[in-house]
Amino acid sequence: MASDTITVTVAYGTEKHSVTVTAPEGNEPRLKDLCDALTEVTGVPGPSQKLIFKGKSLKEMDETLASYGIKQSCKIMLIRKGNSPEEEAELRKLRDIEKSVEQTAKKLEKVDGELSGLRNGFLAKDLQAEALNKLDHRVKVAAEQFMKILEQIDAMSLPDNFSDCRTKKKGLVKSVQGFLALCDRIEAGISDHMAKIQSKNLALAE
Repeated sequence: MASDTITVTVAYGTEKHSVTVTAPEGNEPRLKDLCDALTEVTGVPGPSQKLIFKGKSLKEMDETLASYGIKQSCKIMLIRKGNSPEEEAELRKLRDIEKSVEQTAKKLEKVDGELSGLRNGFLAKDLQAEALNKLDHRVKVAAEQFMKILEQIDAMSLPDNFSDCRTKKKGLVKSVQGFLALCDRIEAGISDHMAKIQSKNLALAE
């Protein structure tokens, strides 16, 4: 009876992986079993995998590895195929969203810089309250834009096999959440500085 487990060496880019393929009991490992094992090891989804053994491309998923002449310790090459046109279209949408995030982030960083300037006394005290109100408005606008971007990302429904899109989407969500937290910190800083000015003004008035 043929073994239901086989270990092969798979070269993927500059990496080499020792991959153990286990077939359901009583069966021989098939190409599909190897592809599934490779998805776990490399993160490359099955439809994006191109496997080459002894110069030949392996395509029939239901064929056993033995039928291709693949035995214990054989070497196989894995190449990642390009994304489908559908996935590329979704990636383009995500890149456009990424540009919006970058543009809004630049505006936010400018506000942060101006707030630091105010804290360091770069503006006459009688003009600071008005400047702080303007900064507060700009932070609220940036936070609103980030919320809209999050809604946009959330509305994107991606198939499970669009792994590049899913990774990019996850990264964008994390990035936007980070900027929203920065909005909160800047708003808190503005309120804090405003309170200090008001208490000083009250002290001067007394």
